[in-house]
Amino acid sequence: MTEPQVVYSTEESGREKRQVAMFSVIAAVFLTGFKFVIGLLTGSLGILSEALHSALDLVAAVITWISVSISDKPADKRHPFGHGKVENFSALAETILLVITCGWIIYEGVSRLVSGKTDIEVTIWSYVVVIGSIFIDYTRSRALGRAAVKHNSQALEADALHFKTDIWSSSVVLLGLICAQIGYHSADSIAALGVALIVLSVSYRLGKRAVDVLLDSTDEQAIQKVEAVLGQIEGVRMWHDLRLRTSGPDTFVEVTVHLSSDLTLRQAHSLTDSIETTLGQSFSRCHVHVHAEPDE
Repeated sequence: MTEPQVVYSTEESGREKRQVAMFSVIAAVFLTGFKFVIGLLTGSLGILSEALHSALDLVAAVITWISVSISDKPADKRHPFGHGKVENFSALAETILLVITCGWIIYEGVSRLVSGKTDIEVTIWSYVVVIGSIFIDYTRSRALGRAAVKHNSQALEADALHFKTDIWSSSVVLLGLICAQIGYHSADSIAALGVALIVLSVSYRLGKRAVDVLLDSTDEQAIQKVEAVLGQIEGVRMWHDLRLRTSGPDTFVEVTVHLSSDLTLRQAHSLTDSIETTLGQSFSRCHVHVHAEPDE
């Protein structure tokens, strides 16, 4: 039998998600300012590209914080499935911001390589800002990732993946600075283009998943998980019309099951309740609706 998921109250979940999202905002404010100052002082396109990236990270972090603050609002007459898709819109917004970042980095990187204006001043502060950003991004990506898994939050998951990308891109910039210090100044612009390629790759994955959720695309792994649970429940002879959708941290499952026609109405109702409870324990914050039919 599938292990039941630990279910956290909506209030507890919302509070922890807001806290970790606010930590991300504070970190983004610090990194953006620090990178811009050092980038302007050294003239490093790699650091300036990272500063712009961090500025968009700040916007994305604020969007994430707002979305997790809204997503746990209870369902109402206009939003019977709740407000969870706000988190998915947040993930899509992050994708758009990442693509904008890539456009600027590619334009500046190619321009400098074509013009030959690639000389930069590498100082100890260049290394401090890049290594410091790697450490901060590692810390907040881990915090966001843990909270995303714990509360099934796509907005926090997108933020965590976003900042893992920052670690990779900062590492590329660090390599560019080392090469520039030994006389290969074009490496800084090349490193900036490397950042853009990494960000584009992650943007595609983020955007695809956000769009899939917004369009209620079928998650084959989740469907297989539900079918595995149904197959283990005694009394369920067959099932069909299985539908599953997600909305932020919530999962909605609908299925029609065939039960023995010899069951009384009370027995069929009790078994249906048991099926809904069992399926509900398979996902965090799961809402299940089971329709029963006699198996003849």
